[in-house]
Amino acid sequence: MTITTERNSELIRLRPSIQTNVDENPENSAGHFQNATLRPILKLQNELLLQMFKHYLQKSKGSFFQLAPPKQLEFIGNSVRSDLRFRNLLTGVIIGHFTESEWEVFATQESEITRRIADMLIQRFSDQIDQLLA
Repeated sequence: MTITTERNSELIRLRPSIQTNVDENPENSAGHFQNATLRPILKLQNELLLQMFKHYLQKSKGSFFQLAPPKQLEFIGNSVRSDLRFRNLLTGVIIGHFTESEWEVFATQESEITRRIADMLIQRFSDQIDQLLA
């Protein structure tokens, strides 16, 4: 077994199983990629992503913690969408778990999949805001 094949197998083996209907979208569509690849990777990397966001919040001088809850949600969205350096860091954590064939799909639909990653991260951070505040 080559190193590449072994790496791909291990990456897929590490991913948690998620109940999604991967058949509802055509195989090479962004929707299929989101359900088959992104959701499991985000679940796998959840704790690290939360720690990264907590660190980002601390670097922002703690202003997040003084905001009202609706403004906190707005802050999360703005942070992921507007801070390109931070968004690229988060995206890199996810891309690092792609197989070569998944990278090829990503490369052909980069802007759409990157947008979906940002949307999913915002949703994930917003849904777990209590852990960010802890």
